[in-house]
Parts: sequence; C-alpha cells; structure tokens
Amino acid sequence: MQRVRSNLRKAYESGRESVRMARTDEPATVDEVEYELPAPPATFEHHSTASQDDAEVPHSLRIAAAWSWRLIVVGVVGWVLLHFIGIISIVVIPLAIALLLSALLAPAVGWLSKARLPPSLATFLVLICGLAAVAGTLTLVVTQFVDGLPQLTNKASAGIRQIQDWARTGPLHLSDAQVNQAIDSAQDWINSNTSQLTATGVATAATLFELLTGALLVLFATFFFLRDGRKIWRFLVRLFPVNARWSLSDAGDASWATLGAYVRATVLVAFIDATGIGLALVILKVPFPFPLAALVFLGAFVPIVGASVSGAVAVLVALVDQGWIAAVIVLGAVILVQQVEGHVLQPLIMGRAVAIHPLVVIIGIASGVVLAGIIGALVAVPLIAVLNTGVRRLARRRPEIPPDAVVVTAGERT
Repeated sequence: MQRVRSNLRKAYESGRESVRMARTDEPATVDEVEYELPAPPATFEHHSTASQDDAEVPHSLRIAAAWSWRLIVVGVVGWVLLHFIGIISIVVIPLAIALLLSALLAPAVGWLSKARLPPSLATFLVLICGLAAVAGTLTLVVTQFVDGLPQLTNKASAGIRQIQDWARTGPLHLSDAQVNQAIDSAQDWINSNTSQLTATGVATAATLFELLTGALLVLFATFFFLRDGRKIWRFLVRLFPVNARWSLSDAGDASWATLGAYVRATVLVAFIDATGIGLALVILKVPFPFPLAALVFLGAFVPIVGASVSGAVAVLVALVDQGWIAAVIVLGAVILVQQVEGHVLQPLIMGRAVAIHPLVVIIGIASGVVLAGIIGALVAVPLIAVLNTGVRRLARRRPEIPPDAVVVTAGERT
C-alpha cells in the first residue's frame, strides 16, 4: 500500500507539471499582457547650477561669467585698497622703507644677538652705525658738491655759449635775432611762472615737514621691526583661522627671506655699479666723482632704469666739463657696467630666490611710478618678488606640522 500510494503521488505531480508546462507554451491573451509605462524624462541638474535655466547655459559661458564677477570684485577691492593707501601714504611709505631697511639690517642684529647682547642693545647699535654711515656719506657728497659747484657753473655757461655758436654756425644756421628770441622766450617763461615757483617753494616747506616726520617714523618702525618683528608677525598670523596659520606662516617666512636676499643683493650690485662708474670719472678727472657715484648707487635700487638714468647724469657732467670725447668714454663705461650687471651680477648674486622676468620688472616699475612716483618705483620690484614667493608657497601643499609643535587647547593660556 505504501508503494502504491507513492506511485500515485508521483503520477499526480508529474501530471500537474505537464499541464503547467503546456500552459506556458500557449500565447498570452491581451488581458494577461502587462505593459510598462515609459519612465518620465530625467531632469539634468548640474552641481553648479541652481535652476533648469542655468543648465541650458553652455558650460564655458558659465565659467567665463563666474570668473568675470569674481575679477570685478577683486578689482573693486584692489581699487579701494589703493585709494586707502593713497590717503595714508604719509604712513605707508615710511613703513615700506622701514621694512626694506629691516630686511637689510636683520642679519647684523641676528649676529649681535648670537653674541649674547640684549635685542634692544643690538638693534640700537646697528641703527647707530647705519645712521653714522649715511650721515658721513651725505656730508662728503654735500661738501664736494659745494666746492665744485662754482667751477661747474662757469663751465656750464661756457657750454651754453658753445651751443649758441653752434646754432649760428651749425646746420641750423640760426640768426642772432632768432637765438636772442629763443633766450628771451625762456626768460619770459621764467618771469611768468615766478608765482608758481614761489608757491612751489611754500609747498616745499610742508614737504620738508613731511620728510622730517617720515624720517622719524622710519627710524622708530625700523627699530621695532628689527627687535620685535617675529612677535609682530606671530600676532598677525593668529588673527587668521587655525587651518590657515601654518600655510600663512610658511609663506611669510619665505617671503621675508626673499625680501632680505633681494635687498642685500641690490645693495651689493649698486655698490659695484657705483664703484665702476666712479673709477671712470676719477680717471677722466670729471668733477663730482663721489657725488655722481653716490647718485649711481641710489639709482641702482631701481632695477634696469635707475642706474641708466643716474649714469646719464654723469655723462652730461662729463660733456659739460671735459667735452664730447670724455662724455663718450663715460657713456661706454656706463654701458659696460650695465652689461656686467645684467648678465653677470644679477643672475649670480640674485639667484633663483628672486628671479623675475625683465618684462615684469619694467611693468612693475612703470606702474609704481604712475601710482607713487619715485617711492613706487623703489618699492615695486621687491613687492613683486615678495608676492611671487608668497603666492607660490600658498599654492603648494599644506606644510606638515612640525614635530616639536605644541597644541594648546582653548582652556590653556599661551
């Protein structure tokens, strides 16, 4: 009975399976067909768009618009900043000069501090020595200029008479009446502008007062920059968010090193330029060799342009005093010194730390002259060098935290 029952169950299950297979082979009726409705179209949303209309704008146009309004904001902020700096230029200019002097004198202060001198005493000694050197140089320049001025004035008058004779007998063939008319026109212009010259003299008194106050501010700022520069920079860095302090501190240290290298290299290059041109003036017995060399030294702080302009003054003095042959020789000496500076001294002394393309230097000097005159030309190139180093450091990967860094919690006092 067990066997019969199991056989019947197997037969029943096989029959049901055969019926199920037969039904699946038959075509499905209309009612049994399930139609899938088409899915609604997907809406495309770009991660940088806020609406469907923005998604229809080409990607390149969106990028251009984003750059445009950001550049406009940066330009407006820059214009406001420059306008504000122009208002307080009497304070900004001395601070900029103090920074340059601090970058120049910082190694001397560091050397004296390593000799276990107090920071205040080391800074005071360095400033006193610097002031003594500047005062001695100015005294020597003024003394030579006062002693040689009468002789140069007489030779300048003789040179003017030679120009008058050349105008009569040279290729211009001017008559005496035309020459006298030109002289009278110059005299009339001076007489008609006497009031303006007087007003300029009155304004010069205010300018001298501003120069005096600016010089005092330079001295005080230089002293405190040399003594407390590191503390001042740390205070400024703490004003920024914590995540940005390490990068900003690293960029600031690199920028300060670049500024120091630039100033020291510029002083060395200027000294070499002044020595070369000064020796040529001494050999040719041109008057005012030391004042002209000092002028070349100061002019060399404006790269490419400054030494050329100051050298042109030396050429004019040689032309008035010694004639055109001596002037040509001095001009050759100036060109030779400029070539040695541009192709040997600048690459060798400056190095890669402050390597800037000459086109950038020319544009920076021109912009500095337009914005702030001589001071702008003096500060433009070191400012570009510092910004170049700082931006490059900030664009790099975030520096690692030093292993000896101490993490201070909010509850602890620094």
